Amino acid sequence: MSGPLVVKLGGALLDDAARFPGVFDALARMHQLHPGGLVIVHGGGKAVDRQLDRLGIRTERREGIRITPPEAVEQVTAVLAGTMNTQLLGLLLSRGASAVGLTLSDGHLSRAAKATRLGFDAGRVGELAGGDGALVGHLLAGGYLPVLSSIAVCEAGGFLNVNADDAAAQLAGIVGASGLLLLTDVPGVRGADGAVIPELDEARAEALVADGTVTGGMIAKVRGAVDAARRAGVPVVIASWADPAALEALAAGASVGTRVTATALQGTST
Repeated sequence: MSGPLVVKLGGALLDDAARFPGVFDALARMHQLHPGGLVIVHGGGKAVDRQLDRLGIRTERREGIRITPPEAVEQVTAVLAGTMNTQLLGLLLSRGASAVGLTLSDGHLSRAAKATRLGFDAGRVGELAGGDGALVGHLLAGGYLPVLSSIAVCEAGGFLNVNADDAAAQLAGIVGASGLLLLTDVPGVRGADGAVIPELDEARAEALVADGTVTGGMIAKVRGAVDAARRAGVPVVIASWADPAALEALAAGASVGTRVTATALQGTST
């Protein structure tokens, strides 16, 4: 059986998911079309921001990471593993998908600990180091669609907030994924002519940054995709959630968006 496709959801899609029903129609059909099924990983930063603001809890971000003090982690967990996860389940269940809500630690799916790779103390921010993908495998074999919030539990039982991109990359390796799909607000990486570049490896990506073709926020997306491909051990596709038909085509094997690998592409000189 082919490995599943891990799909990371984020950005504007999660900020008001009910406004984009076509995306969830597509995800439900993708789960049926892809030979290994789907595994969805989500964050929900803006919803967390709103909840913390309501409660007067101040947090900051450093290097793209939310500093998560002990007094904030319960609220982060409540939003991501509670409200956001259940909202996504409802959208998928209403489209016939047998969605199941999980955290990153259910069934020992991942081993999580407080992050040490950062150059600063981010509080209750976690990182994953392997795990057991058996639970997800059993769910997929039964036709279920696992939907995971980016919340984990450490060995001592405390909550940890895990960056959703990092979680999706690590999870892809744990469950033996065939690929990782990062759904964003762009259709892929564009070249100098404005057309989407079908494939990139690390060397070509850095060359595009160096010559000014890839600029602004896309630099972080491209480098993040290369890093995710390296950690997951599978190709990463950057594609837009705004084109549901293209997503279904991708699940059926079509080339969509930009496929990113950590190593040199076959036949490409680097």
